[in-house]
Amino acid sequence: MADRRTQIMQAAARLIARRGVRGLRVEELAAEAGVSTALIYYHFKHRLGILRATLEFINDRADSYTAERDPDAAPLDARGELEQTLLLELQDIPEVRENSTAWGELRASAVFDLELREDVARSTLVWIQDIAELLGHARPMAGAAALAMSAERLTALLEGLSGRWLSGSLPLAHARELVSGAVDAELAHLAG
Repeated sequence: MADRRTQIMQAAARLIARRGVRGLRVEELAAEAGVSTALIYYHFKHRLGILRATLEFINDRADSYTAERDPDAAPLDARGELEQTLLLELQDIPEVRENSTAWGELRASAVFDLELREDVARSTLVWIQDIAELLGHARPMAGAAALAMSAERLTALLEGLSGRWLSGSLPLAHARELVSGAVDAELAHLAG
């Protein structure tokens, strides 16, 4: 059984995915999580604390499902590891759909909320650095700036494709093909 804080974070991610950040109400969050509003304020102090904790929760959850590997599968080469990490963000399972939708809602809210903007920017930078590191394994002679730019393009593309897929304007299989093609293009670009 999940602890109370985890229950609250799971409920917050669900509500943000369904209703957006502006639609998040502490009373509704308490009902969704099966806890009191006092307990939510005890753990998170204020609404921004809830949003920051939810952002951290969905990032941690994404880290866990993008790190999952089939123990019986053959080890991947550096390119395969990069591609698989990106493609695991495009899975038609509830946890990934919810995470991607909540991330998009938090990112959209950061346009108007300067305090949240810093947290979203920091999370985005960590993701870019993670992808740059994977690119570096595939292209070890590429410079740090080039790796970072390629990682930024890939993560931005993935976010856009995820939004299109989740909104029904792009089939999942095609989104995954586009990511695979982008990986090849970025690796070729880095190879010179």
